[in-house]
Amino acid sequence: MVSVIASNVRKGNIIEKDGKLYVVLSAENFHPGKGTPTTQIEMRRISDGVKVNERYKTTDGLEKAFVDTRTNTYLYQDGDAYVFMDPETFDQVHVSADILGEQSAYLQENMEVTLSLHNGVPISIELPARVVLEITETEPVVKGQTASSSFKPAMLSNGVRTMVPPHISAGTRVVVSTEDGSYVERAKD
Repeated sequence: MVSVIASNVRKGNIIEKDGKLYVVLSAENFHPGKGTPTTQIEMRRISDGVKVNERYKTTDGLEKAFVDTRTNTYLYQDGDAYVFMDPETFDQVHVSADILGEQSAYLQENMEVTLSLHNGVPISIELPARVVLEITETEPVVKGQTASSSFKPAMLSNGVRTMVPPHISAGTRVVVSTEDGSYVERAKD
């Protein structure tokens, strides 16, 4: 355990509170003109997935759990789990679907991810910020619609819906943010 002050807590940190582990989803510092500076921390309890929002004084001490963070390679899905391999030790790690959540849609074979383990148990995973996917279906461009006007709905090859500029058509490979599934740019390939 390492003690850290609330204002130094970052997304992805693992905090131990009341004997339970929490993964930090977001941490925001507030410095009002008057009053005490505070840190608002949104966390998910690892044992059951419950989200909690806590407000601390920026100088409050929190217990940061010791977590082993390693790069792993995605291999395949096995029922409700996803199998990753440590490229150095070749150990295979099964990560349950609830740890991945909606991010599982963006997993691609041989993708490198950052896996966090606490006492050998997977507790959180970080995917690359962007992935390249193909547009499988989208509406045709309406004549007279300008490129800057609006985005149109499209289906990605991983089954996720997103919004793309009008000039993007089915079969186009695009770069997508794994955080929210949003269109970034056309893939350069």
